[in-house]
This record gives sequence, C-alpha cells and structure tokens, in this order.
Amino acid sequence: MDATHPPPKSDKILCLTLTSKLSGTYNSAIQAKDFLEPEQKERIFVVDTLNVTCGEALLVSKAIDLINKGEEVEEIIKELEKLIPRVRLYGMLEEIKWLEASGRISHTLANWVRRMQKIGFRPIIGIKKGVIKAIGIKAGAKDIPTALFHQFEAKTKQFRNQGRKIRVAITHGDNLKGAQKLKELIEKNLKNTEVVFINLIDNVLGVLVGPDTLILAWCEIT
Repeated sequence: MDATHPPPKSDKILCLTLTSKLSGTYNSAIQAKDFLEPEQKERIFVVDTLNVTCGEALLVSKAIDLINKGEEVEEIIKELEKLIPRVRLYGMLEEIKWLEASGRISHTLANWVRRMQKIGFRPIIGIKKGVIKAIGIKAGAKDIPTALFHQFEAKTKQFRNQGRKIRVAITHGDNLKGAQKLKELIEKNLKNTEVVFINLIDNVLGVLVGPDTLILAWCEIT
C-alpha cells in the first residue's frame, strides 16, 4: 500500500509468545508494551502460551478461529487460557547434545537419554508447564515417526473412542520425509484426527533440538 492508502489500524492487538520458561520473548513483549502511552497499552494483550513450535501454533489456530467468529479479545484470551494446559507436545531428537549444550536440560538428563538410546529405547521429550521434560520412552520402535505415532495413538485412544475430534500439528528439523511419514500414519490409521500442517521447527527451538528432530502437538477441537 502507498501513503494514500495506509493499512487499516487494529483496535486491539493480541500477541501469543513462546513459553517464558525457555525464551525471553514474553518478557520482551511486556517490556515493549510498558514503553507505550496508557491509552495504547490498553489495546495490547500478551499471552504466554507455555509452549513452543507446533504447540504454540495450535493456540494461534484457535485464536484465529475465535477471531473469525467475531469474539472479543478478552473472551479469546479466556478460551486460550483454558486450552493452554490441554495442548500436548511430544518430540524425539536424533541427538541430545544440542539441548544439553544450551543448558535447557541437565547433564544428568542428557546422559540418561544417551543410555536409553544405546539399549534400544527412544526417549520422548515434552512440554510440562512451559518447561522441556522427559515424559516417557518407547521400546522397539524402528524409527522416530513410528515411535511418535505410537505415543500419539496411545494418548488419544480414549478421546477418539468417545468421538472427540483432535487437531494435530507437526514440525521437524529438516526431516520432511519423517514428518510426512508421521502424518500418513495418523491419517491412515486414526479416525477423528486432523493434521492441520507440517512445517520446519522455528529457529528459536531448532538451534536447541538439532537436525532430524520430529515434534508433534495435539489438542481436542472444541
């Protein structure tokens, strides 16, 4: 647009950030808001998603749905706050050294992951209350997509049997082949699931988890 046709101004701005437990994005947004005049501050709303990558994306997707329905920003925030603890995220890394080097996980946890990998187990990491945690292990899975699929299948079985619909998002560390295989496994074998997108892991998380990482996030569609 040129100067004679400026872009429309928004009455209110909703900002959804990465978890404040791993990134300074949320605090930076709050500080930026505090620089504004009081009447401008009232237009800006910042939400800590307590999640990352595709988990955060599912919350953005929900916000878009609510915006399209004409909901006010205050109501959107209330709905997002209800959804935040219900967004589950599972990930598998080819190599744990990136998380260890960044200080996001302890040396003790990193060594535990390495020991599990050596004896044929694939550790699963996840997000709990905004922090990366080891949440389980999978034995006998021949590859990361298969292991993540079995984790997702088990954790969603009760919901799917009740006919409840599930929205899924997948991100990867330059592992498009693995991401597509995971998507195909879900769509071929599981009913009431919707894979909304596959995308590269964002650079903030990508430098921490490294190449070939595969991450899946899901939530119920309400």
